[in-house]
Order: sequence, then C-alpha cells, then structure tokens
Amino acid sequence: MSKIQQAIKERILVLDGAMGTMLQRNNFSEEDFRGERFKDFPHPLKGNNDLLSITQPEAVKEVHRQYFQAGADIVETNTFSGTTIGMADYYLEEYVYELNYESAKIAREVADEFTDRPRFVAGAIGPTNRTASMSPDVNDPGYRAVTFDDLRIAYKQQVEALIDGGCDILLVETIFDTLNAKAALFAIEEVKEERNIDIPIMVSGTITDASGRTLSGQTVEAFLISVSHIPLLSVGFNCALGADLLKPYLQTLSQNTSFNISAHPNAGLPNAFGEYDETPEQMQVFIKEYLDDNLINIIGGCCGTTPQHIKLIADIAKEYKPRKAQIFA
Repeated sequence: MSKIQQAIKERILVLDGAMGTMLQRNNFSEEDFRGERFKDFPHPLKGNNDLLSITQPEAVKEVHRQYFQAGADIVETNTFSGTTIGMADYYLEEYVYELNYESAKIAREVADEFTDRPRFVAGAIGPTNRTASMSPDVNDPGYRAVTFDDLRIAYKQQVEALIDGGCDILLVETIFDTLNAKAALFAIEEVKEERNIDIPIMVSGTITDASGRTLSGQTVEAFLISVSHIPLLSVGFNCALGADLLKPYLQTLSQNTSFNISAHPNAGLPNAFGEYDETPEQMQVFIKEYLDDNLINIIGGCCGTTPQHIKLIADIAKEYKPRKAQIFA
C-alpha cells in the first residue's frame, strides 16, 4: 500500500487551491514570462502560466510552499495546459516534456521541505482546449477538432514527464468531456504497463451548470460509470461551481461509488469582472456541510481559492473522519 493510500484511510486529505490566481498576483510582464531562455522567442508568451515553471520557478515554488504551510497534504503541479495540444497555442510543443518534468520537480522539492507528515505531489492533467465528443462547428456535427489517438499520444508524453519529475499521484481534472479523460486514462495505463509501475489516479469532472451535467451532456451517474473501469484513488468534481452548488452532485456520487470522493470547488461563482468574491470564512461554512454529511475524502479549492481558503478548510477538515465508502456488490 502506498503512503497516500494509507493516509487517505486515516484522515481527510487536503488539496491545494488555485495556481493561476496566485501567479497573477505577481503581475508578470511579457518579459517575465519569457525570462532569459525565451527572450527572442518569435511569439507572445504572456499568460502561459505553465511556462513559469521554467522561466520563474521561484514564484511557482512559493505558491506550492504557501499551500503546504496552509495545511495542504497534496499540491498540484503547474501543468494544467501541459500537452502538445494545449501548448500549440503558444508554439511551444517541443518544450512539453521539459515543462511537465520541471513542474513536477519543483513541486517535489517543496513537498520534501515539509517533514512533519507525508506531503504529496499530484501531476495535474487538464482537459485540453479541444473536445473529442462534440463538433466545434455547428454546421458540421460530425467534425472533430481532435481524435482519441491525438489525445492519447499527447497525454502519454505528459504522464511520462510528470512521473519522471517525481509525482506521487496523477490527477485527471476539470473533465468536461469524458472521452478526453478516457484518452488520458488509457495513456496512464499504457505507461504503467510499459514501466511495470503503479501510481494512484484521481479523476475529477466538472458539472458546468444547474443542469447537473458535464459539457458533453453526461449526468453524474453516467460520468461515474464511464471512468469506473480504472482502479482509482478517488473520483470527484472541481471547478465551474462554488461549494454550495456542487454539494448535491457530490451526494449523488457518494451514494453510487465505493471509490474515495474528492472535491475542489471554486470560491463561489465569478462576478461581472471574472473575479471570485467568496471569502475563506464563507467557503469554510459550505465545506463543513460536506463534512457533516460524510461526503468526502479529499477536499481543496479551485478557481479563486487562496492559501487563506485552504487554511480554513484544513482547520475544519482535521476535526472529521474521512468518508467511509459504501460497498457495492
């Protein structure tokens, strides 16, 4: 049994909060994003947060450090867009392995600074900016901007780099199209088989609105069935909704699986300026409801959450025992 599989039986594990929100506080310029390494790169790079693991590694390290200091057990690597598909927007496809490797290495180094209890690094695997299930062209519903194989190949490269950099867990997150996620899971299983290794996998979908469905139209139950063929450390939801609106979908999930349940909701819904106003104290109240109802094993934050949010979540989580999963025949 791995250290994280042992830890998740003993206590509710705390995941970190948002990476982008924290990095934006630095107000990095185009020159900062480029650093010395990409000083003469022919395309704009501002906004590519994943690149900062190479050009501003200390800033990324400091975000990880603040989340661990706030009480997080797990931090996510700065690799949400770290595939050749995602990096094509910046013409940085050839740097994808390095981006993921360096991001994992940075997070691992910070995790190892904390010796009070095991701290873990989750390799963040985002959904890409394309969807394998739906056409982006309303006039051609049969068209696909990406194939399953395109995704599998891209994800495999990312997975190999994340493992090489020192990740303990792989987190396939913000899933709006489960076919994309299945390509990532297929790639992970390929790497595990080729290397004869085992690595815990977390899967986290996204309920996009009050319909209770993912963007590709799946209900909670359909999403769960679609990913349950893989032995998972946890299944859950993140992003799109605040903690209050996410709760009913976690309840449905909890009633239908023996997997551990994770949640990392946003700090409420964005305001008219795209900013998140929910305070750490407000979010803590909603998370306490999850704990009172025995819904979760892993809890953290997504968009708009900060170390202050994670500290209050960690403070309340340690007062509860982790969810005991139902056994399904």
